[in-house]
Amino acid sequence: MAKVSIIIPCYKQAKYLPETLDSVLAQTYNDWECIVVNDGSPDNTEEVSRKYCIKDKRFKYIYQENQGPSAARNNGIKKSNGEYILPLDSDDIIQETYIEKAICHFIKYPETKLIYCKANKFGLKNEPWKLPEYKYENLLWDNPLFCTAMYKRADYNKTDGYNQNLEHGLEDWDFFLSLLNENDIVYQINETLFYYRIKEESRTTILINEKHIEESFVTLYNNHKLKYEPYISNIIFLKKMAKKGELYEKVLESHSYRLGNFLLSPFIWIKGLINKST
Repeated sequence: MAKVSIIIPCYKQAKYLPETLDSVLAQTYNDWECIVVNDGSPDNTEEVSRKYCIKDKRFKYIYQENQGPSAARNNGIKKSNGEYILPLDSDDIIQETYIEKAICHFIKYPETKLIYCKANKFGLKNEPWKLPEYKYENLLWDNPLFCTAMYKRADYNKTDGYNQNLEHGLEDWDFFLSLLNENDIVYQINETLFYYRIKEESRTTILINEKHIEESFVTLYNNHKLKYEPYISNIIFLKKMAKKGELYEKVLESHSYRLGNFLLSPFIWIKGLINKST
């Protein structure tokens, strides 16, 4: 069976890390390595990680100066030996059969590009995470995937990895746009095998998100203009229409934009991107 490399960046999450690592240790699929990347965390991430390395030699520990989650994932993957990659955040949990079921599907259907599952939120909220259906066109306008999805290392090697310029979010979405093309097969396991922790956000965190989110969207769009162009046939024309306040109506009237039955919000989003990037 193929080895799976589980990559866990950790920054100020040491108190949640044991629960995450226990969920890895409980996996019914045994051929894995788990690499914890300490992203310059000021807490006891190293102490917690080294205890697990002693407990099971499949755990590995890496330290780096603080560079953000994208750099931590990229560095962890560079040090990995697995045929498959499974990113996992240091406060989330995977069910014990997640890796086994993903690998079984990859082996049965090797043409599959990415595998994920149903998910629940836990912590401050305990409820199903209602993700939009994955379709490639949907991925262009919103991210219906979460970071803990499995893919082949060989496919990662064809990308530039996780974008380290996206310091304020959207790095998962950006990576999926790099990894996936229109005809690639993405499979969702029809079981809840991933748990996403909801924590209390500080006012500072919310303000940072509001301040930088538009910049992140512009970076995302500029990184993948070639993928957006089939859906936006003439960016200059759209910019002119946006200035005239006619963008929404013109897009709806034209089949050439191939935007399908999207809500108004993506058009507003595109209008902003075009104004920023041209």
